[in-house]
This record gives sequence, C-alpha cells and structure tokens, in this order.
Amino acid sequence: MSSKQISPYGSWESPISADLITQGGLRLSEVRIAGNDVYWLEGRPEEAGRYVIVKRSANGTITEMNPAPSNARNAVHEYGGGAYAVRNGVVYFSNWDDQRIYRASSNGGELTAITRAPAIERGERFADLRLTNDLGWIMAVRETHHEDREADNEIVVVPTNGSGEIQVLATGHDFYSSPRQNIAGDKICWLSWDHPNMPWDGCELWVADFDSANGFVSSEHLVTGGTDTSILQPEWAPDGTLVFITDESGWWNLTKWSDGNVVPVLTEEIDHGGPAWMFGFSTYSFLEDSAILLKGAKGVEGRLRMVTLNGREVAETAVPHSSIAEVNVIGSDVVYIGASPTTAAEIVRTSLNSRVTIILKSSSDIELDDVYLSIPEAITFPSTDNGEAHAFYYPPTNHDFESDGLETPPLLVISHGGPTSATSSSLALPVQFWTSRGFAVVDVNYRGSTGHGRVFRDALKGKWGVYDTDDCIAAADYLVSRGQADTNRLAIKGGSAGGYTTINALTFHNRFAVGATYYGIADLSVFIGDTHKYESRYLDSLIGPYPESKQLYYDRSAINFTDQLSCPMIILQGLEDKIVPPSQAEIMAGALRDKSIPFSLMMFEGEQHGFRQSKNIKASLEGELYFYGKVMGFTPADDLPGVKIENESAL
Repeated sequence: MSSKQISPYGSWESPISADLITQGGLRLSEVRIAGNDVYWLEGRPEEAGRYVIVKRSANGTITEMNPAPSNARNAVHEYGGGAYAVRNGVVYFSNWDDQRIYRASSNGGELTAITRAPAIERGERFADLRLTNDLGWIMAVRETHHEDREADNEIVVVPTNGSGEIQVLATGHDFYSSPRQNIAGDKICWLSWDHPNMPWDGCELWVADFDSANGFVSSEHLVTGGTDTSILQPEWAPDGTLVFITDESGWWNLTKWSDGNVVPVLTEEIDHGGPAWMFGFSTYSFLEDSAILLKGAKGVEGRLRMVTLNGREVAETAVPHSSIAEVNVIGSDVVYIGASPTTAAEIVRTSLNSRVTIILKSSSDIELDDVYLSIPEAITFPSTDNGEAHAFYYPPTNHDFESDGLETPPLLVISHGGPTSATSSSLALPVQFWTSRGFAVVDVNYRGSTGHGRVFRDALKGKWGVYDTDDCIAAADYLVSRGQADTNRLAIKGGSAGGYTTINALTFHNRFAVGATYYGIADLSVFIGDTHKYESRYLDSLIGPYPESKQLYYDRSAINFTDQLSCPMIILQGLEDKIVPPSQAEIMAGALRDKSIPFSLMMFEGEQHGFRQSKNIKASLEGELYFYGKVMGFTPADDLPGVKIENESAL
C-alpha cells in the first residue's frame, strides 16, 4: 500500500522551488587549459548574471580572474562567446559594459585595458579571442557598429602590449569566426559566410600564411565550403593537420585538410558538432600524438572516443554524462562540461587511463534526492506531411505525492529556441519544477532541430511557424493517445523562437488550454526591420526572401489573426532585449486585451534575451505556475505572490 499523499496533479508540494533553481543556476561554459591550470566561465544569477573567469590551479586553488564589477562577456552577434583567452596564467577578456579587451593579472587582481576607450561608443566589439603562439597578438572577430548602416565583421589581431594598433587580417564577408593559428605559427585559418546564410547553412574555410612579427596575412586560400556546406570548429592538430567538422556527408562529421586534400576522418550518421549560435565551443580536442578525442554517446551512456587522423577508433571511454561539451585534453586527462538526466551541468576531469573522474565545479550545489527527479524517455512520433519528430517525455514524479488515479496529468509542451537548436535529456531543474508538482512534460525536438542530420535540420526551411507548431501538437496528441496526458489540460511554453511557436499554436490552433511565451515573436515583419545583423536574413530560409514572400510573413504572424486567439496566455519579456524587441510582447498583450482573453504581461528591467537575474528567473517561474493554476483550476502548494491577470473574470 502506497504511503504517498493523495493530491491533484499540479498541487503537489515540491522541494524544487523557484528559489532553489536560482541558487543552483550557474551557467558553466568556455573551458580552457593553460599549462596545468584549468579555466572556465561562470554566469552567476545572484550577481545579476555577471560572468566570471575562474582558474583552478594544479594544487586545487581557486582564483577569480576578473574582479567585480567586470563581466567577461561580449555582444558580437548579440549571443557572444569566446569571451576570453589565456596563456601562461595571463587572461585577456572582453568586458560587457564597455566591450573593451582587458588583461587580468595572474592572481586575478589588477586589470589593464588593451583596446582603446571607449570601445562601445565607437561600436567595437570583440569575440572568439585566441592568443598567438608568441603572445604578441590577440586574434579575434571584431564587429563594428554604425548608426547609418549594417555592422562590419572582420578577423583582426590586437597587440597584447596595449598599443591599440589593431591589424585587419580578413574583411569583405558579412561574417567571420574561428581564427586559429597552427603550432608552427606560420599559418592561420578562419571561417566566413555571407547573407542570407547562417553558419549552419553554408560557410567557407580559409587558410593564409601569417606573419606574426608584423601582424598580417598573405596567400589566402579557400580550402573548402560554400553556400550549402556547413563547417564548424577548425583546429590545427599538433602535427600540422587542419581538422574541422563539415556536413558535406549530410551529417556534421570530422574531416581533415592535409597536403592540399580534404579527406573525411569519420563518415557516420552522427552529428559531431552543433549549430554555431555562439563562438568558441569545442566538441573535440587533440592528444599529443594528434589523435582526436571526440565526444559521443551510446544510447543514454556518454562516451569519449579516441580517433586517429586516419579515422581509426583506437579507444573509447565511458563517462557518467549523456551530454558532453567543451572537450579539452590536459596531459592524459580530459576536462569537459557534462550533464545527465540526474546530474546538473558540471565541469569534470577524467583520467583516460584510470577513468577516475573528479568534479571541478558543479552548476548546482543543491543536493536533491533522485526520488523527486523525473527520468526522461526518448520518443519519436508521427507528424504532418508524413514527417516525424523527436522529444523527451517526463512523467510526473514526486516521492511524497500521487493522484487519486481518476485523473490524467496536465501536460506541458516545451518548444526550444533557435529554432536551429535542440533540447537534450540533461537534468534541467526548470523541467523538474513542473514534473515534481504533478505535470507531465514533453520537451520537443521538432523538425529543424539539430542532432539528427542535415535533412532533418533543413526540413524547417520554408516551414517555420508550421512544422514546429505541428510537431508540438503531434507530441501532445501522441501522449494523449498513450493515456499519459489530459487532452483538456494541455499547456505549451517556449522562449524566443520557441515563443513564436507557442504564440502560433495558441492562435492558429485550438488544442491548448494555456500557454507561456518568453520573449516570443508575434509579428515577423517587425522582426525583419528591428533585429541585429546576425539574424537579419535568417528568415530568408525559414520563411522566404522578403519582400518576395511578404504574404507568407503576414500569414505566419499571429498578430494578424488575433480573432483566432484561442486561450489565455502569459507573456514574459526583457526590456533590454536586442534580438526580440519588447514591442513584440506589447503588441500581443494589446491584442489579448482587446479580445478580452485572460493574460498576464511581465516585463523585466535589466534583462536581455534570456533571463539572467535570480529575482527575475524566480518571478517568471512562479508567475507561470500561478497563471496555470488559475486557468487549469488547481491550487499550487507554493506560497506564490501572484501576478496581475487582465480579463481574469473570463476564466
């Protein structure tokens, strides 16, 4: 006989509170190795989202390299990445407030400005920082903004002595990334691409001779690539071979350039990389003998694969993480960021010989009993136009509570952002926040998501706003058909592109009872003229070229069809968002107000695209739970402050 307390779904008491989530919300990224020291970046919600470079010395000493209030984050492409570079204990980083590059002393004390002041007024931003072998230069992507025209993007070198005499190495293309110098020091490589492509559509890999003494290049040579071949992560092996990832086979596979020839290292139906939304990520690293250590997975088990440059897999190390990122070799060990369905993201160091793993830093110090965690099931289900999609299904789970057996749980459908992105099975406390209260959750990898090859990724081209929405509805219908979700209590939520999917699902379909949109898009035509350079032509492929496809933009914009709005909605938006402007939230709120549909509008000062401040993360989660309770008719166990619901009398 069960000792669990009987309580309706949605009303269960949970140890996974909004406060707890913000306490455990470190964002770990950008692992770097310098000698025997390990560095990483921590995004700290309790410090208003400030990013701190942390050094862990070989003896275990922890040092913060950029003192408050400095913030190691850049705004190139608005998403940033590659915010710092380190060698011999000296760190160079982009600072958020003024976008200048600074040098931090080896003990994390005094900062020295390297680029001119004020960089932000000149419109200069720097990303993808790498130091040259002789430490004379910082290689970087520079983005220069102008009042009267589109920003310029270039590959530059910045002198580390602070003289400010920046040299331009590559210019003329719309976008650049990945400046990398070979071990010998006489060559560099980079990637470039042009409108309307995104880097996962197509780009070019270039190599040039490099004169490090004077900071210039010559004999530029196009290695491979084009408008329909995506290339990622070019890196030079210790023996001088240029390794990169290309999707020429239909999957992002390891490839090499050696002796003037481009040759596949591995050709398999596995994506070895992901979409380059940010600069500087790494899914593989090199051993001293130039063998490649590549992240992988076998079912739900993570693994690290050792592959020679000839494509022979010589070893495989199982690791306790199903999600692996930021792979860096240090001697006979590997340092990476790992996560699993029961462990939050953590930086670990694993011996490739003994396979002993030690945790260097966890994104969460919270200790949760696994009995409160919902373990995801990977599902594949049919969708429209004879297509199929993928998702992770999480059943409601709580050690202390269960339903009376007479009801089926409410279902929360999550649509990820991007849309060229993907969700994973890694532990996400915001998902467990819902499942531990009695919600079922399905986290959808709709057509267009990465990790399933180029054909699946390209399936969304011309179909954004259609297939993504269809697949979220199909996921809900699939779980209803299995008896795992209440057909009358379906909710949908998403952020950014996922917010667009959510708004469309609530406007063009009558399937959901409620929805939550985080910085979502309501009017595509406004988005075209009111966003940043990186994504300014993104919709050319997702919808169609503008203005030729003007009618499609109109037809896929929910704001033009507010008469079809079907249910209550909570809208959450950062007031400093440069990617999806606040006007989008205000437009949608106005439409709901005019139609007398219950809604809440929560606008957050100081937030950009994605909430980083603890108080706002907490307020948004609690506001969403409160709103769902009012709409679905359950009373949350939490002591919630509540949110203003306009047109509440219509509930």
